[in-house]
Formats: sequence, C-alpha cells, structure tokens
Amino acid sequence: MSVPQYKRVVLKLSGEALAGEKGYGIDHDILQNIAQEVKEVHDRNVEVAIVVGGGNIWRGVAGSTKGMDRATADYMGMLATVINALALQDALEKIGVVTRVQTAIEMREVAEPYIRRRAIRHLEKGRVVIFAGGTGNPFFSTDTTAALRAAEIEAEVILMAKNVDAVYDSDPKTNPEAQKLTELKYIDVLKNGLGVMDSTAASLCMDNGIPIIVFGIKERGNVLKAVMGERIGTIVGRVGNERGIKSS
Repeated sequence: MSVPQYKRVVLKLSGEALAGEKGYGIDHDILQNIAQEVKEVHDRNVEVAIVVGGGNIWRGVAGSTKGMDRATADYMGMLATVINALALQDALEKIGVVTRVQTAIEMREVAEPYIRRRAIRHLEKGRVVIFAGGTGNPFFSTDTTAALRAAEIEAEVILMAKNVDAVYDSDPKTNPEAQKLTELKYIDVLKNGLGVMDSTAASLCMDNGIPIIVFGIKERGNVLKAVMGERIGTIVGRVGNERGIKSS
C-alpha cells in the first residue's frame, strides 16, 4: 500500500458542496459520501481536521448586500457552519470515526470551544476535528479560517474541496474556453483574483508556506488521491516534487 504524502491535513469543505444540486440545505447522500471519503483518509493514519462553510444555509455577504448589518449577517453565517459541522459529525460517527466539533463561538451544549492544544491532542489520538464558527469574528471567511487553523495546528496542506474540479483562468460555467490551471503561485491568486480563496486567506497561506490543493468534491476518491500525492486539480504554493507530489 502506498504511503500518504501528508501526516496532518486541513480539509476545507464549502457549504455549497454539502447542498449538491439542490443548492440549499444538506444533501444526505453527499454528506454520507464525504464522510466515507474522510474515513478512507483517516484509516491510513492521516490526522484530519475539517473546516466547513455555511453557504448552503446562509451567506453573510449576501445578507449585508441587502441592507443587513454586516457583523450580524456574518454571525448568522457562523451559526450556519455549526449546523453543517454537527451534521458531518453525525455522518462520520455513524461509520465509526470518532469526531470532535470545536466552535470559535462558545456553545458548550453542542460542541467544545476551540482550544488549539486540545485540537492537536484530539488529532494525535486519532480523532477527526471539525472546526466550526469560522474565526469567531465577522468580516472573515471560512477560507481564512482554514488558513488560520492550518497554521495553528501545523497542518502540512489545505485540501480545498469545491464544486469545480480545479482553478480556471475564468468561470468555466460561463466561458467554455476557460483554461484549467494546474499550478499557481500564491502571488498569482492575489494579483489575478482567481477565486481560489479570498486575499486574506491566500496571504496567510503564503506567509506560512502552506500549500493548497484545489479539487472537485463530486468525483469519488479525490480526497484520498490528494492525500496520497496524486496530481489532481490545482496546486497553489509549493508544487511538484518539492512536496513529493507525483506527476500524472
């Protein structure tokens, strides 16, 4: 059996990925598929932390554009991430993966508060940790949460699972001529606004040297492929054999 290329990873799941074709709420089949993919990685003794978004339930930015106070809208979005995190925890534990949810905003009746050392200890004990509630602050996205938590727990890579299979030079949904980009530097993301993640998150990854692998969540087995070092999607930051990533 091949050896995983990474020992500790942060998997970033967008809320939209949980909604599937419906575009809203949680698709139970997709939730189960994602849980199974996480289990496959976890079974190879890889320490997995997950940051989950809430866009399938509520998007703070969308609320603020309609006149809502931005901070209030963002706090509502943080609560949406907790709903997704609890659903994911339930799906994982039903297939035998011990899981802890940690929230940036305290709600002790449903989850632990985020404590860095406790999160690391959970990972060392073989538990999957799901980070919910964003950073706990308005005006920051869950992409920034993924970058921040990855730096805090010293993860080796961020696996960014999206509804598209890679990063493109323009929107492939509206431009049939859009070109797939297999490798990017952090500065390319910042300069060209490629939609990988927001500028705050990209800057944080660049400052801490955390590579990002962007890939599609719809294709079964992609999470494991990324962890095993197979070349899929788009790699941002350190590329090629510098991280032991195999060429396809």
